[in-house]
Amino acid sequence: MFNRLFAPHRSIRTKLVLVSIVVEIFMLGLLLANSMRLLNQTLEEQTQAKIEAVTPLLDSAISARLFERDHVGITEILQKLMKSQFSNFQYIVIYDNLGEVYAQTGNIDIHKMPVIDKHVSTSIPSGVYNSMTALTLGHEKIGAVRFGLSLHSLITSRDNVLQQGLLIASIEVILTFILLSVGGYLLTRHIHTLMTATQEIAAGNNATQIPVSSRDEIGMLATNFNIMTQAIHDRIDALHLSERALFEEKELAEVTLHSIGDGVITTDVHGLIQYINPAAELIIGWESKLAKGRHIVEVYRTVDELTLTPLDNPASECLQEKTVISRQTQSVLIRKDGRQFAIEETASPILDRDGKMTGAVLVFHDVTASREFARQLEYQATHDALTGLVNRREFERRTMEALVDARENNHNHAMCYLDLDQFKIVNDTCGHSAGDELLRQLAHNLASEVRGINTIGRLGGDEFGLLIKKCSISEATRVAKGISECIKDFRFVWNDKIFEIGVSIGVVPIRPDSADISEIFSTADVACYIAKEKGRNLIHVSQVDDIEHARRQGEMQWSTRVTDALKENRFVLYYQKIIPLSSTTITDEKCEILVRMVDTDGKIIPPIKFIGAAERYHLISNLDRWVVRKALSLISQPDSSSVCNGIFSINLSGDSVGDLEFLQFVIQEIRISKVDPAKLCFEITETAAISNLSRAVQFISELKILGCKFSLDDFGSGLSSFAYLKALPIDYLKIDGAFVKNIAKDPNDRAMVTAINQVGHALGISTIAEFIEHHEINSVLKEIGVDMGQGYFIHMPEEFIIAQQSKSTDFIAK
Repeated sequence: MFNRLFAPHRSIRTKLVLVSIVVEIFMLGLLLANSMRLLNQTLEEQTQAKIEAVTPLLDSAISARLFERDHVGITEILQKLMKSQFSNFQYIVIYDNLGEVYAQTGNIDIHKMPVIDKHVSTSIPSGVYNSMTALTLGHEKIGAVRFGLSLHSLITSRDNVLQQGLLIASIEVILTFILLSVGGYLLTRHIHTLMTATQEIAAGNNATQIPVSSRDEIGMLATNFNIMTQAIHDRIDALHLSERALFEEKELAEVTLHSIGDGVITTDVHGLIQYINPAAELIIGWESKLAKGRHIVEVYRTVDELTLTPLDNPASECLQEKTVISRQTQSVLIRKDGRQFAIEETASPILDRDGKMTGAVLVFHDVTASREFARQLEYQATHDALTGLVNRREFERRTMEALVDARENNHNHAMCYLDLDQFKIVNDTCGHSAGDELLRQLAHNLASEVRGINTIGRLGGDEFGLLIKKCSISEATRVAKGISECIKDFRFVWNDKIFEIGVSIGVVPIRPDSADISEIFSTADVACYIAKEKGRNLIHVSQVDDIEHARRQGEMQWSTRVTDALKENRFVLYYQKIIPLSSTTITDEKCEILVRMVDTDGKIIPPIKFIGAAERYHLISNLDRWVVRKALSLISQPDSSSVCNGIFSINLSGDSVGDLEFLQFVIQEIRISKVDPAKLCFEITETAAISNLSRAVQFISELKILGCKFSLDDFGSGLSSFAYLKALPIDYLKIDGAFVKNIAKDPNDRAMVTAINQVGHALGISTIAEFIEHHEINSVLKEIGVDMGQGYFIHMPEEFIIAQQSKSTDFIAK
């Protein structure tokens, strides 16, 4: 039969059979080539899909920990990823924002890192696809991750498919040759159908199927052909599943944006809005459906907080400059209905896989409340709480600006130092409440007199400063005279009593050749002192000779008197009791030890007269040594309990707290006196503590080891108090008397005292209120829950005297 089929006289059919076989082989080759192309493409797309799926996983799992420098946490995550049977990681290397290796896992030599693969074809020989991507947090790059993914399973799958295809093709060729040799005459009627199917496959119609109408070789060929095309179709379906996973991730991202509190707006590359989350809708006043498709500048408008001039749209700037645009201050959003919101905003470009910008994302949030709070804090930090004028710190800053302007621009300015005359009469006859009211009313009058670029400020107590900009000394004197007349004409009425006050004014020029800010203040202070010495209610313009004379007769006189008093032991100690205000908190009483100078005529001089000179001429530490030694000598006496059966509180200056030699002196004196350290409490002012915080902490810590206690005096005088309070290991918090003395009438002072008391208790610190001058103050403090109280209403200071002392208390400062 074989010879009959392939006999020479049947050569046409033979040729047809041979041609058919050649066509079949060609078609199978084309099919396998196309299958090879599709499988390689599928391998490429599956690898990229896996990279895109892994990258956000790594970013979300590692970025936050890398930012926190959590090496242990990152290492644990890397090990889990390497052990996961689904991850296919060969190695993972984490780099920080400096490009240094922070963590790694897997079999990899970081000194011989493989080249990053751009295409899967380059990684097929090694079987590992090497990739690297940035780690970001809040749109900021904080590092990078480099990893290798094993392609073994994908390559094996591809090879299996190819082997199956080759096997099927081989079988088909063999079967075709045998069967076409027998039934070659039947092939001609199916060649057209088969050729048409191959053409469709070559054109990309991978779903083409050949109808199977018989069980002969052509039917078998059609069946096998359909099997191969179905396999290709299945691979394409797998790619569609990857695309669906990416879509679900996109949906998850949009749900997250809907949930966050910040406003988020995304645009395309032309600035047209594509998405607005609910928080953004609430702030800008636009519904998403109405804003979508509009340009960002139409929906999102901001102005400068101070000038109200329009600001450039950050998203538009981002699209133009192709970089992140961030504004943290002075931006105000104009809502659709005209309402205004202080905001902080950041616009960042959106990039595709190839780094091409496809749009921008604008993130913003409402900071109206926090910005207003910051303004209030700034105002409180620069203004006097009693008078509303600028405080000493702000006045010094503005004076410094004037000095810099004088030096750089050759301008002349002037400063006036004002010290009220007869103010003490009001305090002594009517109390501090009347004095405070007088200062408030007078400050209001002075503020109305000083306008424009000039500044009036309260420097402390009844002292004020006046900064006059761009003026000659004669013009400054004329302004000072106007201020003097304003104060002279002022009448203060309190409980049917009328008081007149005056002012002594010292005027000092601020010129390009002026020394420094401290010299300007010192000169003005002395000029004011000269004016007061000449008869008060006068104005004195500083002269060099006057300044030197005043220093010799004024400050030098007091410094000499302090030095002489130390040498002659002309200081005495007083004490004032501090009692519990609530029996449910503290039951033991305390007493504060106070120092007084004894003049040569035996007159007692209060500390306000000499403490300033002692501090200015660095005598205060010697005075502190005298007080500590004298106090310990008295406390060590057996009868000291008759003065106070609790804790004795000793005041220390900032110079002493910052002196390590003084610390050793205190420790030595405690040991010599054999006083129980638990009976001692050292008071330091808030200003002294925060001026040299590290030294203060060291000083307090070493004495607390012995058992001493510490009290922070005048708390509340500085706005930085709450920030520094946690760093100081103190036991008592003495609330500044400026807040206490008006607490019965002023709700602001009451709120401040309440806040300080709550903060102290929250930190486990007992609170003490000063300046308790009458029953109403005492009652309010009890109601607030302040632990202890001190003041004239509770106890008038008494001299610290103990009969039959067993030790000499003489001490000469060295």
